[in-house]
Amino acid sequence: MPELVLELNGRTWTLDPSRQYTLGRDPQGDIVFDDARVSWRHATVSFNGRSWVVEDHGSTNGTFAQGQRVHQLDIGPGTALHLGNATDGPRVNVSGSQAPAAQPQQQPYAAQAANPGWAAQQAPQPQAPQGGWQAPQQGAPHVPQQQGPGEPYAQQVPGGGAGAPPVYGDRSPTTFHQFSLGRVMRIGRALENELVVSDLQVSRHHAEFHSTPDGRMEIRDLGSHNGTYVNGQPIPKGGSVQLGPADIVGVGHSTFRIVGDRLEEFVDTGEVSFSARHLTVTVDGGKQILKDVSFGVPEKSLIAVIGPSGSGKSTLLKALTGYRPANQGDVLYDNRNLYKQFAELRQRIGLVPQDDILHKELTVKKALKYAAKLRFPADTTAAERDARIDEVLRELKLDIHKEKKVTSLSGGQRKRVSVALELLTKPSLIFLDEPTSGLDPGMDRDVMQLLRGLADDGRTVLVVTHSVAELAICDKLLVMAPGGAVAYFGPPEEALNFFGYDTWADVFSAFENYRDYDWAGRWKGSQHYQMYAADIDAIAPQSVQMPPMQAMKPPKPQGWMSQFVTLVRRYVSVIASDKGFLALTVILPAVLGAVSLLIDSGNSLLPNPVNPKSGRIIPNGTATTVLLILAVGACFAGAANSVRELIKERVIYERERATGLSRSAYLMSKVFVLGVVTVLQGLMVGVIGFASREIPKEGLVLGSATMFELSIPIMALGFTSMMFGLVISSLVKTAEKTMPLLVMFAIIQVVFTGCLFTLNGAVGVNEFSYLMPSRWAVAAAGATLDFNKISPPKDGGGTDPLWEHTLGAWSLDMVALVVLGVICGFFVARFLRRHEPEVMRK
Repeated sequence: MPELVLELNGRTWTLDPSRQYTLGRDPQGDIVFDDARVSWRHATVSFNGRSWVVEDHGSTNGTFAQGQRVHQLDIGPGTALHLGNATDGPRVNVSGSQAPAAQPQQQPYAAQAANPGWAAQQAPQPQAPQGGWQAPQQGAPHVPQQQGPGEPYAQQVPGGGAGAPPVYGDRSPTTFHQFSLGRVMRIGRALENELVVSDLQVSRHHAEFHSTPDGRMEIRDLGSHNGTYVNGQPIPKGGSVQLGPADIVGVGHSTFRIVGDRLEEFVDTGEVSFSARHLTVTVDGGKQILKDVSFGVPEKSLIAVIGPSGSGKSTLLKALTGYRPANQGDVLYDNRNLYKQFAELRQRIGLVPQDDILHKELTVKKALKYAAKLRFPADTTAAERDARIDEVLRELKLDIHKEKKVTSLSGGQRKRVSVALELLTKPSLIFLDEPTSGLDPGMDRDVMQLLRGLADDGRTVLVVTHSVAELAICDKLLVMAPGGAVAYFGPPEEALNFFGYDTWADVFSAFENYRDYDWAGRWKGSQHYQMYAADIDAIAPQSVQMPPMQAMKPPKPQGWMSQFVTLVRRYVSVIASDKGFLALTVILPAVLGAVSLLIDSGNSLLPNPVNPKSGRIIPNGTATTVLLILAVGACFAGAANSVRELIKERVIYERERATGLSRSAYLMSKVFVLGVVTVLQGLMVGVIGFASREIPKEGLVLGSATMFELSIPIMALGFTSMMFGLVISSLVKTAEKTMPLLVMFAIIQVVFTGCLFTLNGAVGVNEFSYLMPSRWAVAAAGATLDFNKISPPKDGGGTDPLWEHTLGAWSLDMVALVVLGVICGFFVARFLRRHEPEVMRK
């Protein structure tokens, strides 16, 4: 077996044919390169029994021989390899007793099929900037990077040649699977599948490939929970699609492509490049809040985004994640267009908002347990979920805190738990919005070191931050100027010199003092721009072509009932863990009911006898006053229970909705749990208020159970007021605005009960009172007590038809109360919809 000698910068390595050698930036590799253009694990050199072979392992910037980008090449004495750039990348010279070097060998699949951009790289490329990412050069032949569903690939490649589109940029397939005519190849997580995918995002029996006798292929979804995708778009659940040579099938983190009689599989391991090209966001009135933002980063990178207020950082984050796409430009996920293939690629993206996406009353493990239950397919076992949770906890060093309540953790530890929640589904891209906000310098450093570790472990991490203390550990720094333009992109250690200041405080002051200065123009005219971003600028801006909105809906990993049960259990756990809320839940109705006992005039709620002198009924003021107090108490208790519930969980809802949470299941879980609590409170208020008083022996509906019949309107009033509270909670933008609206709601209910003044006959006022739940609840209780006799109309006016002592009047009052609650539920659902990614994308 021939020996091979590699020479790099004066150092030599004599290779043993019995083992494989790794080339890259990884310090643990065999041959280490200190050059940012070289990937972490760039390539390997090995002896295949016939010759020495160098194999590129999907490196970001490529391996080159004789000016050509190669994926696999027989090498021998005289061969010269360039890593990262065709002209000035690190040069590896080969010598030893080996046959002359061969030309780049043709793969079993065409090299041009594996990478259509390969032809564009035949000519030597201009020098790439240090730091790695390369865009196609201006004037190079254009090869489409993706195709629309159903389009013949031959029509998309110049010249009409057949071939396959790129998958994960220019990476080689992870593995191959052979097909035979008439064969069915089933894909899934279960071991009995012909093609086993070890991914919790994949159902046990997810989909299957069919090879028909006439040579055609189709993919059939087997009712998968997270969906099967063709060219980035979901196929109908349980449906099938015929495949052409250009079609790419996505299942979980794996992508498949048919080449000839075999199936190529590409596994997304997380080591993906990411780039933004000419992102521009325009709002109503034509104002641009994001202006021509372009940058690109290689795999395993940590990128920090900083800038003053009003520089478009939050807008950029929404554009990069695809939840609010830019009006112009593209975001490329390893050369796949995120906007056009958002339905599939959204599952590869983790987003950690500024506010913690956690229920702080739960323990760390229980919070992750409910999140895993909602995000993983319904056929995932508890053991599989627990194993993944434990794996993430160990990775983030949270295993020692797993039984602690989230609220007892430090700020940095809580942020780790938020990151852990996103890591459950193994995203390749992780975006964080102000993760160090409010943290002390020590915790700031801990969080940034955590992100550095996530990037080194094989992910691309982008963090928006105001903190500048730990920028040095980032690979790249993006500085946004006022108005949403790029002021700098490149290594963080060169940024201050670029601006000509000693501190970031000076830079930010310059942004504020010179807001009209053309910071973007200064950047584009600089040498740094030529080094780090000029190649991206050669790409013309593209308009975003959005697929139909119905194709953009996230898959639902769990069925409606399963989500509902999980949400109810989580909500009950949250309430049970909050001892203060539990105590208030009992004390509040007890106090409100007890207050009514202070009104004691004869202790009777029955009509008074007729005045013998006037011949008219003497009004019983006690009955109307007691019912007024009980009704207001039920209104206040019901609305107070729910008025903060949606606003305090808005960030959690938005994130979970993006991962497939059912809006109706979420809303119904709130209605069910809060409804039970509120109804029990209403029962307590009614029992305390009516138990010690003289009431009719026979009711209209329940016979002798008059006290319970009187309590039913109070319970229903509490429930409907709770629904009004949810409306308020879904409308406001901050929790602080709920209290004034709660007080206003309670006061309005007092006015329109009908106990303070006569509503019947007051034109306009009476009709408006029909919108108030207290009007109908008091009327229902008043029908049982016969309020037309207890509080007869003054001056001989007509009686109130809602107070008639009849079963029909009582039923009408109760039905109206329920209808008001249903209408409130409809509005809550509509208002919740405004905060969802699908609506934000419009």
